[in-house]
Amino acid sequence: MNKTLFDKIWDAHVVTTVKDGPSQLYIDRHLCHEVTSPQAFSGLRERGLKVFRPGQTLLTADHNIPTVEQDKPIRDEVSRYQVDTLAKNAREFGLTYYGLRHSKNGIVHVIGPENGFTQPGMTIVCGDSHTSTHGAFGAIAFGIGTSEVEMVLSSQCILQTRPKTMRVNFEGKLNDGVSAKDMALYMIWQLTTGGATGYFVEYAGEAVRNLTMEQRMTLCNLSIEMGARGGLIAPDETTYNYIQGREFAPKGKRWDEAMAYWKTLKSDEGAAFDKEVTFDASQIKPMITYGTNPGMGMPIDGAIPELSAIDEAGKISFEKSLKYMGFEPGQKLEGKPIDYVFLGSCTNGRIEDFRVFTHYVKGKKKAGNVTAWLVPGSWQVRQQIEAEGLDKILEEAGFELRQPGCSACLAMNDDKVPAGKYAVSTSNRNFEGRQGPGARTILASPLVAAAAAVTGKITAP
Repeated sequence: MNKTLFDKIWDAHVVTTVKDGPSQLYIDRHLCHEVTSPQAFSGLRERGLKVFRPGQTLLTADHNIPTVEQDKPIRDEVSRYQVDTLAKNAREFGLTYYGLRHSKNGIVHVIGPENGFTQPGMTIVCGDSHTSTHGAFGAIAFGIGTSEVEMVLSSQCILQTRPKTMRVNFEGKLNDGVSAKDMALYMIWQLTTGGATGYFVEYAGEAVRNLTMEQRMTLCNLSIEMGARGGLIAPDETTYNYIQGREFAPKGKRWDEAMAYWKTLKSDEGAAFDKEVTFDASQIKPMITYGTNPGMGMPIDGAIPELSAIDEAGKISFEKSLKYMGFEPGQKLEGKPIDYVFLGSCTNGRIEDFRVFTHYVKGKKKAGNVTAWLVPGSWQVRQQIEAEGLDKILEEAGFELRQPGCSACLAMNDDKVPAGKYAVSTSNRNFEGRQGPGARTILASPLVAAAAAVTGKITAP
C-alpha cells in the first residue's frame, strides 16, 4: 500500500496499539524547558522513577529568562524559581542542560535543529505547542502536556491517537519580498485557525522545495496556528546539507546508514491523504494580521473585512477583536503608526531572519517613535550575527542586539509591550495580552518588521 511520509514515520514508531484506542508511540527525542516540566519531574520523584533514556532528552531555559544582563540574577521571583528548578532537575536526573549563558543556550526549537538533535524520520516531542517546527526536517514533531512529559521521561513512549493526514501544496514561485512567514500567514488566513484541526500536515510543491531549512522551520512552526497537530516536509539535499557536521548528527558509517534511510522518507506516488489543498505561491503578497488570532490576516496593502463579509457565528468575536486592536471594519493598515518592533522567537529568531532584517535597515535609521527588540534565538545565532558583522550594521542604524530568549513572543519575562501600544512582531501569536496586558500585536515577516522599524509605521517593504 502506498504510504504518506507521516504514515511511514508513525508506523515505524508504534510499539503497541490499544484496540479502538490510542497507539503507544516510541519517542526519539524529547526537549524540555522550564515552564512545562517541573510537575513532570515532581511526578517522577513521587513514584520513585528515573528518566528511562536520559540521552534522548535535552533541557534549556528560554521562556522566563531576561534578554539583558543574563549574568545577573533573574529579577522576577517566579521566573528565577522556574529556571533554578530546571537546573536542579537536570542535575538530579542526569540530563543535558543548556542554562543561562551556556554557549548552546537558546530557544528550545532553535537549539534542537542547530545542534543536529533534530533529524529526519524521528518522533520529537516537547511540552510546547510550537514543537511542530522540527517537522521541517521530515520528522513527526508535536507539543505535549505536562503529564505526557512525565510519561516520556519515565518510559520514552507516549499514548497518542493517530491523526488524519493533510497535504498543503504551494505550487509556483514566490515573488520578491515574500517569505515563508507570508506563506504561513496566507495559508492560515485562507484555511482559518481551525482549518487543519485533527490533521498532521505535509507541505509540498515547488515553493516549499525552494525554501531554505530556516524558512521551512518557520512554515512548520506555524502549523499549530491553524489547528494542526503538526507539520512536516520531506527531507532532501537541503536538509542533509544543513544537518551534516552538527554535534548530534551521525558521523562516518552511521551517516551513510542514516542517509540510506532518510532518502526513503517521502510520500509514495499515489499515497492518499484525508485532505489536500493547493495554493498558487505567486499570488502571495507580504502579509500582516489585524486581529487577535493568526487567521485574522490580510495582504499588507489590503483592508480589514467589512462586517457584512463575516458570517453570523464569527461576528461577535470579530467585533471584539477589532475593539481590542483599536481598528475598524474596512480600514487599511498600511501607513498606520506603530510603537514596537520585535524580531525573534522560535518562528523568526534564526540567522537568516537577522540577515534579512539587517540587509533592509543597512544605511537607514531606526524611527524615533519605535522601540525595537532584536533577540537572537540562541547564543550560536548571536555569535554568527557578530561573526558576520551584522551587529555593527544594526548599531549604526540605531538598533541594539539583545541576548537570546523567547523575549516578547509571550509575556513571561521582562520584555512586555505596554498596554495600548502597537507591536509589529515576527513571533507566532497575536492573542489578547500575548505580548503584555493590553498589548496590540501585528504579526509579520522579518522584512515587514524591518520596514516598520525604519519608517515608524506599517510599510510595504
